[in-house]
Amino acid sequence: MADTGAASQTNPLRWLVVAVPYIWLLLFFVAPFLIILKISLSDTAIAMPPYTPTFGGIGAIGEFLSQLDFENYAFLGDDPLYIGAYLSSLRIALISTLMLLLIGYPMALAMARAPSTIRPTLLMMVILPFWTSFLIRVYAWIGILKPEGLLTLLLQSLHLLGPDEQVNIFRTDYAVFIGMVYSYLPFMVLPLYAALEKMDGTLLEAASDLGCPPWKAFWKITFPLSLPGVIAGALICFIPITGEFVIPDLLGGAETLMIGKTLWTEFFGNRDWPLASAVAVLLLLALVIPIVIFQNQQQKVG
Repeated sequence: MADTGAASQTNPLRWLVVAVPYIWLLLFFVAPFLIILKISLSDTAIAMPPYTPTFGGIGAIGEFLSQLDFENYAFLGDDPLYIGAYLSSLRIALISTLMLLLIGYPMALAMARAPSTIRPTLLMMVILPFWTSFLIRVYAWIGILKPEGLLTLLLQSLHLLGPDEQVNIFRTDYAVFIGMVYSYLPFMVLPLYAALEKMDGTLLEAASDLGCPPWKAFWKITFPLSLPGVIAGALICFIPITGEFVIPDLLGGAETLMIGKTLWTEFFGNRDWPLASAVAVLLLLALVIPIVIFQNQQQKVG
């Protein structure tokens, strides 16, 4: 038995399985992040690539490092545009996540309590939008929300709007919230459903037998047991919404300020790669650091 245990510990296939996710993270997260970090410490240049210094080889490491500076980060701290973009992105992401939770939780709860024979069908209906291109689905909302679009025609046909009245929510934050909730709703429903579906129904029956009203049983039993799904769904939605570009660009107006649009403008409009890289690095840190702190606190509690 001891030989078997020692052999399993020295099995190269075992170590390969363990190493694969770390290699994946190294190649597709750490390495790109280090490249962006290096560009963020560089200076803008009219060249290709549009920044200096570029790495000239092992022998020139000292000279290369001496040319790096933090002036792009200092500029971000002094310019209210970028601070406003960060705060606006966090505000839109927070409101969108709360809306997703309010809409997605009842949906997931209804799916979890539905008869087992129709649960796969309900789950398929939630996943069905993924079969269509994300860009096409966002473009479809333009035809719905624009002043002469389908929503205006529907309300006019129901006599809720006059013949000359229009719905003016396109190119506003309201249109952005609609697009965010529609696009990210499956990402909220699926983790919630996974948590609620595993819940032991006898706990609610016992609470009812003891005289606990349904609303109190929900807050004392159902919601606490579903917290892992709530946290997972909130993080899965909040993080990508903060850096979203397509939805605010297509549905939002000129006053819809989000960091994703700012990044696009700096990279492809102004071609200021160092400044755009600094924006990206700060955005990543603003999202990753709270998550790491939260996970550490959860491990201490556990």
